[in-house]
Amino acid sequence: MIQRFIELGEGYSDLYELFEIMETNQNRVSQLLCLRVKKEDKEYASVVVVLNPASEGKFQPLYICREGIPFPSKRYSLFEAKAAEINKEIISFDVKPSTDFAETELYFHYLTGILRLNYLIPPLT
Repeated sequence: MIQRFIELGEGYSDLYELFEIMETNQNRVSQLLCLRVKKEDKEYASVVVVLNPASEGKFQPLYICREGIPFPSKRYSLFEAKAAEINKEIISFDVKPSTDFAETELYFHYLTGILRLNYLIPPLT
């Protein structure tokens, strides 16, 4: 199985694209995540929509708006409202900021490891 983060942006107008993905793929939404980070004494959130793998091809997308949503904020409240609308709980936890990593891809590997260790995404098969 291939699991890949697909970055939509930092959570400004692209947050509405994430909402559209949630709504149009309600039957495939596996997890909704809030990854909190501390940067410059402020707290921000990355919101992630994890879809179940496609029936063929075994590809599991993880759509992310990375570290651009102040926590708490109106934009985060919109994410909570959309989660309630599709009857999904948001799983929240703290992670390191992406600025601690030399490349964004390394950061996504770090997040993938955390998600697998917490059984939020399946192991590679």
